[in-house]
Amino acid sequence: MRIFLLDSPVAHCFEIHSTAGMADFGISAGQFVAIIWDKSSPTDALKDLVVKLQAVTGREGRVSVENISQLLQSAHKESSFDILLSGVIPGSAILHSAEILAEMARILRPGGRLFLREPVETAVVDNGKVKTAAKLCSALTLSGLVEVKELQQDSLSPEEIQSVQEHLGYHSDSLLSVQVTGKKPNFEVGSSSQLKLSIAKRSSPSVKPAVDPAAAKLWMLSANDMEDDSLDLIDSDELLDPEDLKKPDPASLRAPSCGEGKKKKACKNCTCGLAEELEKEKSSEQMSSQPKSACGNCYLGDAFRCASCPYLGMPAFKPGEQVLLSSGNLSDA
Repeated sequence: MRIFLLDSPVAHCFEIHSTAGMADFGISAGQFVAIIWDKSSPTDALKDLVVKLQAVTGREGRVSVENISQLLQSAHKESSFDILLSGVIPGSAILHSAEILAEMARILRPGGRLFLREPVETAVVDNGKVKTAAKLCSALTLSGLVEVKELQQDSLSPEEIQSVQEHLGYHSDSLLSVQVTGKKPNFEVGSSSQLKLSIAKRSSPSVKPAVDPAAAKLWMLSANDMEDDSLDLIDSDELLDPEDLKKPDPASLRAPSCGEGKKKKACKNCTCGLAEELEKEKSSEQMSSQPKSACGNCYLGDAFRCASCPYLGMPAFKPGEQVLLSSGNLSDA
């Protein structure tokens, strides 16, 4: 069944485009084809295109129709279609965003092709939502397609200009209609393949390459040359300055960040010696905080301690050993 609107200029234009379009699109029997449309696409022209594509693809093929506003929410699997047609229906005014182009590239089979038609500007317009032909081709390339090229560029018909103004709300006198195609690479995104590297073993050469005697002499130094006054030999010790022979001050080797500020604090995993220095200071402070013995026999035990000794009642300890006294012992003493 074929539908014609003989009195409609859009239908007449579609008949001309579709007759040459089947061959230009490269559609053959058994292929899966998807038509992308929107509210600006004439319904009768869309139905006529579906009927013609079904006649070409046959029973083994399939023709799907998808609204562009629902494409991102569709349940199409990866590599579902051989051919994608978007905006090819005369009278359509479809703008393809980067997300839409990426989704089209996803559902295309490896080696499949995308054909789209879109209104474009002849020059770059500030804050314009309509792209130029060059930017449209660049968008297809960024979506993952290859062999992107411009097929045709025509001026908009009065019906198409009216469709752009009504459905896109865009007014311009420099609009053109451009048809662009792109091909999906012959591999799927995320696929991997093993590389076959043929690395041949190098055979050792039987004959050594000839060496220039003049070049070899430049890198040879014999014992006789050491006594030759014409050779200007440099003593390695003369390369050192007096400052290089001085032993560095350990304080100068410390990292500049260590100990800076009001309170010294060693870094984690300190290697400059500040951690050991702070540990010694802490030990000396603890030793100085202990009460001093007047007789010097406090460590021997209670038998050698006086009645007012703060260590009275405690076991004997070694000289210099840290002994903690409670506040009660100090008050009793």
